[in-house]
Amino acid sequence: MSVNMKTTMNTEKKRILVVDNLASDTRMVKLYLERTNDYVVREENDARAALSAAEQFQPHLILLDVMMPGMDGGELAACFQANPKWNAVPIVFLTAAVTKGEVEAGRGWVAGYPFLAKPIVLSEVLACLKHHLGG
Repeated sequence: MSVNMKTTMNTEKKRILVVDNLASDTRMVKLYLERTNDYVVREENDARAALSAAEQFQPHLILLDVMMPGMDGGELAACFQANPKWNAVPIVFLTAAVTKGEVEAGRGWVAGYPFLAKPIVLSEVLACLKHHLGG
């Protein structure tokens, strides 16, 4: 019985919060990641609502667009970083605000954060999640 409990703990799906004002982008990422059977994904298309969504969902990683109406991704990231509950949760920006060349030049990092440039390449998103979450 303890073997089964250990197996269950090791196979817990990682929770990913995807925040982007484009519902088509969040839906595409959600469907792709959940198809791997390794992730549970919550979509949020409003930056302000993402704060309460994080509280309820308890994500292991946040995929975050930069350019959003109302509160941009940088402001939202600052809110997550300021909260002791969330400051250890990795944030990966998934955005058109940088080019693939800029991301490659920084080896995936821009301004101290991991970045993936749009257009979204789902295999890159998956590789990034595995890198930042292990496995």
